[in-house]
Amino acid sequence: MPRPRLAMRKVRDILRLAVGQGLSRRQVGASLGIPHTTVADHLHRAEAAGLGWPLPEGMSDAELEAALFPRLPVAPPPERPMPDWRQVHKELRRKGVTLMLLWLEYKEANPEGGYSYSQFCHHYRTFAGRVDLVMRQDHRAGEKLFIDFPGQTLPIYDRATNQVAYQAQLFVAALGASSYVYAEAVASQQLPAWIGAHVNCFEALGGITEILVPDNLLSGVTKSHRYEPEINATYQEMADHYGAVVIPARARKPRDKAKAEMSVLLAERWILARLRNRRFYSLAEANAVIRELLVWLNDRPFKKLPGSRRTLFEELDRPALRPLPVVPYEYGEWKLGLKVNIDYHIEAGRHYYSVPYQLVGQRVDVRSTAMTVEVFFSGKRVASHLRSGAVGRHTTEAAHMPDSHRRHAEWTPSRIIEWAGKTGPSTAALAEAIMEARRHPEQGYRSCLGIIRLVDRYGAERLEAAAARALAARALSYRSVESILRHGLDSQPLGAKPPAPAHRNHHNLRGPEYYQ
Repeated sequence: MPRPRLAMRKVRDILRLAVGQGLSRRQVGASLGIPHTTVADHLHRAEAAGLGWPLPEGMSDAELEAALFPRLPVAPPPERPMPDWRQVHKELRRKGVTLMLLWLEYKEANPEGGYSYSQFCHHYRTFAGRVDLVMRQDHRAGEKLFIDFPGQTLPIYDRATNQVAYQAQLFVAALGASSYVYAEAVASQQLPAWIGAHVNCFEALGGITEILVPDNLLSGVTKSHRYEPEINATYQEMADHYGAVVIPARARKPRDKAKAEMSVLLAERWILARLRNRRFYSLAEANAVIRELLVWLNDRPFKKLPGSRRTLFEELDRPALRPLPVVPYEYGEWKLGLKVNIDYHIEAGRHYYSVPYQLVGQRVDVRSTAMTVEVFFSGKRVASHLRSGAVGRHTTEAAHMPDSHRRHAEWTPSRIIEWAGKTGPSTAALAEAIMEARRHPEQGYRSCLGIIRLVDRYGAERLEAAAARALAARALSYRSVESILRHGLDSQPLGAKPPAPAHRNHHNLRGPEYYQ
């Protein structure tokens, strides 16, 4: 390995000591701390260049170096065909395409010359370094969709007061390979709007990417983590419905979502900024204008690459997108880990829905849509109800109840009256009167059932007669009917007075004669 070239300051010292003062080469080397062979080499070069000591006045270090180390003439490199780096850059976004494959195709097209693979890669990276960051990232067609919200909002006005009703958020999504932008004004960043914007975006694109890359907002990521972020259950369900994978950008790592950041910047610059002087009174009105601006933005030509976002989308991303499912995703909110109450009901939307009574005390997951409420235990659906808007009320399915509760719940006023009618009309009328006399019919169930069961002891005929007497006396209770039967009052005519009780003969009884 050759020694590094000496500084010109030391070369001047060599000439001064050896030529000017006449020291030997070894003395000069020992004085300057360099090998004597190096001293000899520089003296030979100086002699060949016609230089002595002192050097010509005003000679610079660069001129001295050029005299001692003249450059040999170098033949110009042979002309090599230069690839179209813009086409190479675009081809790399296709699925499965690599630099090695493109280089092999380049060599096949130029069998007699061309760059080696290392030079091919070097020149491509030089080209890619001059392209905008958003276009420079290596994304495959149909692979990723980047999603984010800009910090800037769009005011929506109230038509009656002409005052700002709320600040609409701008949902922005960008495809990785083509940088094609989708934007939509939504009411907020809450989960329903977040999910709805995704569904609309997929419909507008006509397909779904393999990976969704959202920012770490709460609607998408329940708990951010560098390695294992916790995805919102509803968001994960939506991704599963479309066959996509959610991989959130790492927190405080803007390079993970450079595509989204650049698309957000474009949306702020070419959509929100252009709408700053306009007033919108509904989201539909705002989105109609936003769609027009999106057409212009996606058709705008690139500065350093051929085509536009739309042409790249049609050429690269659209053919690679996964097809949409036949049925769009139906929004449903999840509540995880709800504990089943002792009455085997769970709360959803301020209404109570039953689950199998065996799950009392267990933790279940609840999914609520606009029409249904579903309950899952260990990943298996155990209950499904039509959604009810009755606040504080209960929806109970008979199959979820214990046998004792089910038998009790099967009794209704009409059924009890019908059963009492099997004994007779007076018994049915008595049962109806008992339930009407109570504040709630259920409070008379036990009395009616007890009266009906008296038929086992006294027979239907006597019970019917006792019921008629109780109705006449307005004795609307089980105890009254049971007393009538026990004392045999059912056998007396309704208008007759009950007989006076017979007195027993006793020596302490004075009798009526005593008072005469």
